[in-house]
Amino acid sequence: MPDSSFPGRFAVVGNPIHHSLSPTIHSAFAAQIGRDIDYRAELVAIDSFETWVAHFFEQGGHGLNVTLPFKSRAFTLADQVSSRAKMAGAANFLRRAADGQVIADNTDGKGLVTDITGGAGWSLKDARILIVGAGGAVKGVIPALLEAGPAEIFIVNRTPERAASLASDWASRDARVRGGGLDAANSGPWNLVINGTSTGLAGEMPALPETMSLTDAYGYDMAYGAAPTPFMRWAEGRGAAAVRDGLGMLVEQAAESFYLWLGHYPDTSSLIDTLRAARATD
Repeated sequence: MPDSSFPGRFAVVGNPIHHSLSPTIHSAFAAQIGRDIDYRAELVAIDSFETWVAHFFEQGGHGLNVTLPFKSRAFTLADQVSSRAKMAGAANFLRRAADGQVIADNTDGKGLVTDITGGAGWSLKDARILIVGAGGAVKGVIPALLEAGPAEIFIVNRTPERAASLASDWASRDARVRGGGLDAANSGPWNLVINGTSTGLAGEMPALPETMSLTDAYGYDMAYGAAPTPFMRWAEGRGAAAVRDGLGMLVEQAAESFYLWLGHYPDTSSLIDTLRAARATD
């Protein structure tokens, strides 16, 4: 009987990693075409990432997804980086080429934009976008958001200097990106507000101005959970036209990774529906 498995090992690496849905997602993608995949969630010690990755590929590993807190380090260790990873300065995707070189890419931005425009049906063209947070997750999605043609991207952060620094990275290339402190979030109106912080994982909410209104705007949280996140509830309470969590972004970025590794682009909409339905019964 022929082997129906994809060759090589795959994994998602992070710290923490116990919550990851990536093994479930990639197994479902493989099953769509009657195949199996050896894809695992791997907890990697903070000070061991580079040596762990080297050992993984030396032992025949084929591809890695990379999550917090290793995305910047994944970008640094690669022998080759894609243009979108280079623009983001971070990588969530690694693969080993036939010549042994490690290639980095960033599929987060495409995952976010695909979920916003395709999954939610929200337009980014000429939109005024507010992004809360200035960490690696936000940095990784700015290139794809800009390609979608917004009028403005304004980054706010608890530490204003971090937002200003991230915005300044783009200032010479694109004047649509600006940054400031959380109080500047009141300078709307906005068409879309994206929470790019990890506060929701702890059941918390960024300290945005209480006087903010999101009437006719959309609210998107890059985090996800079994229930609506604090940010989603906050956005609804301030009149948001609709809210959405980052589950679709997770599935869409995984689909891009799956395609880059294996040459098959999976169906995502049915899997997103299945995962949402499963969470609703938990």
